[in-house]
Amino acid sequence: MTCLACRWCTPDAGWRGRVRPKETTMALELLTSPTPNGWKVTIMLEELREAGFDVGDVTVTTIEIQKGEQFSPEFTRVSPNQKIPGLVDGDTRLFESCAILQYLGEKYPSPLFPADHTARWTILPWLYWQAAGVGPIFGNKLSYTRYMGDVDEAAKAHPLERFGNEALRLAGVLDRQLEGQDYLCGDDLTIADIATFPWLRGYKWSKVDITPNENVMAWIDRVRARPGVERGLAYGVPKEEIDSWSKERREAYERRGASIASNENLLRDR
Repeated sequence: MTCLACRWCTPDAGWRGRVRPKETTMALELLTSPTPNGWKVTIMLEELREAGFDVGDVTVTTIEIQKGEQFSPEFTRVSPNQKIPGLVDGDTRLFESCAILQYLGEKYPSPLFPADHTARWTILPWLYWQAAGVGPIFGNKLSYTRYMGDVDEAAKAHPLERFGNEALRLAGVLDRQLEGQDYLCGDDLTIADIATFPWLRGYKWSKVDITPNENVMAWIDRVRARPGVERGLAYGVPKEEIDSWSKERREAYERRGASIASNENLLRDR
C-alpha cells in the first residue's frame, strides 16, 4: 500500500518533505494533534485494541497547529475544513472527529458502537450532542480563558459569562444522564463517552467548575482509568516539546507502554 504522504506529494517525498516510512500493510493513516478532538480518535483506536481488534499498523503524523500545518494543501486534501483530525483508510478520506468515531465503530462493531440498530440510535444522539454542544462551548470557553490574553477584559466579559454558563448547563445534563449508570449510554463505554471525555477532563483549563456534579466527576475518573484511554491520551505530542519535559512528566505520559514520539509509525508493533 502506498503511504498517504506519497499520494499527496511526489513519489519520493514524505509528509511535507519528511522521511517516508517503509512500505507496510498498514490500514489506517491518522493526522492529528494532542487536543480534545485529536484524542477522541487515538482513544478510539486504543479502545478497539483493548476490545481485541487488530486495527493493523497505523501511521500517525502530528499536525503542528501552532505552525499552521493544518492549512497546507496536503492536509486540506484530507480535511477540507482544515481542522484536525483527519483519517485515511485506503481510498476513503475522513474529517470531523465524531464522523471518524462513527466510521471506526461501524468498521469494527463492538460495545463501543454495536451493530444493532436500536443500540446505535441510543448512542448517536449523545455523540451529536457532544459535537453540537460540548465541543464548541467548552472550546470557546477555553479559548477566551487561555488564549486571548491580549484582548481587553471588558470585551471578553460577555463571552466568558455566556460560554461559562452554558458549559455548566451541559455538565448538568451529563450529570443527570449518568445517574445510576457508569457510562453515557449504560453499562458500557461507547463512542459517545470517547467523544465527550476529552473535553470534560480539561475543565480546569477552561476554568469551568464542574466539580459539584458528582456523577460527572466519578465518570471522568472511571474513563481516565481505562488502559486504552491512558494510551490514547499520549499521542501526538511534538518531539521538541517532549524533549523539554522533566523526567517525571515524561514518565507520566508514558502510560502502559504508550509511545509519545511524533514519528510516522507511532502505533506500529503495538
